[in-house]
Amino acid sequence: MRLFVYGTLRDAELRDAVAGPGGSVSPAMLRGYAVKPLADSVVPLIVPQRDAVAPGLVWDGLTTAQADRLALYEGAYDYSLITVTVTDADGGDMEAMMWLPPADARAGDGDWSFDHWQTHYAETSVLAATALFQMQPPPSPQDLRWQFPMIQKRAWTQTRASGQGGPATLRHRAGVDDVTVTQRKPAVGDFFRLQGFSVTHRRFDGAMQGPLPREVFVGVEAVLVLPYDPLREKLVLVEQIRMGALERGDPNPWILEPVAGMIDAFETPEQAALRETREEAGLDVRLRHVTSCYPSPGNATDYFHCYIGLADIADETPWSGGLAAEHEDLRVHVVTLDHALDLVATGEVNVAPAVMLIYWLAINRAALRVEFDGGIAS
Repeated sequence: MRLFVYGTLRDAELRDAVAGPGGSVSPAMLRGYAVKPLADSVVPLIVPQRDAVAPGLVWDGLTTAQADRLALYEGAYDYSLITVTVTDADGGDMEAMMWLPPADARAGDGDWSFDHWQTHYAETSVLAATALFQMQPPPSPQDLRWQFPMIQKRAWTQTRASGQGGPATLRHRAGVDDVTVTQRKPAVGDFFRLQGFSVTHRRFDGAMQGPLPREVFVGVEAVLVLPYDPLREKLVLVEQIRMGALERGDPNPWILEPVAGMIDAFETPEQAALRETREEAGLDVRLRHVTSCYPSPGNATDYFHCYIGLADIADETPWSGGLAAEHEDLRVHVVTLDHALDLVATGEVNVAPAVMLIYWLAINRAALRVEFDGGIAS
């Protein structure tokens, strides 16, 4: 099979992650087409455009197995194969196949930049593709369509964590040989994943210990926002049924908590926090970062970015929130900070990030009132 690639598959690591090593590539161009950004995305969209030229590569000698992997990767989003005539570096024409986006795909503004994508998003894309083709059995194209955004979120979490680090003034300062992970088992789960592995790590006495069998829940980075009016000393709590409480056996699995949501792939925590606050509570807020932390590092990779969302909160009538497309059934409550402290004391507010943020407000309420005494201006 001979394939013309014009977008992210120009990256050698991504080609190997998607299709496996094999085949040869050479520069080529496709006349009469332009490569634009897909609207609200970091990936490209090829569109017919008179007098335009789309640069790319001819990927020749693909095996049937490689073509099948590409069909899953591209076909899940209704891309279809067409035959095009491309021009090689010597000016000669040849026929090749090309994956064409669906007709309803919308282009964003400007031209798509391969260099920009490679600098900022290639690492995550390679991790996501690698995770996809480690799934056994592989998902169907229909299943992949709803699973892949979560796969990308987990990959984005890995990318962000790898460049994070952190202070080590009291705790052990980890060295490159201090911990080794081996014997990874195939992860299980369609949406959330459970990963089994063995770990060998350095003890505090300097000796090595392991390999020890371990399992962790593989989650993603998330944001939590507690909307707060520092002048009225009122805050917003979101109520919804939570499956963790239900499965634990709690007779009342309806939980009061901050606005919360996962960070989408290629999204910053701040962007996610503002988006989720609009979606769940219908509020535009100014963010005050409180902390970023692991809620349960002993058994989960989850990492939470916690904010106070400063806002003008006048309405005290509960209202509905959330997105119907995500099957969210939310009730939004406005309570005073003192009432929220009482709810913590009685255990009615029993989610750790909510407890932490409410106590943070109790400590900082006077300073926030002085800072915003003139009103909350954007």
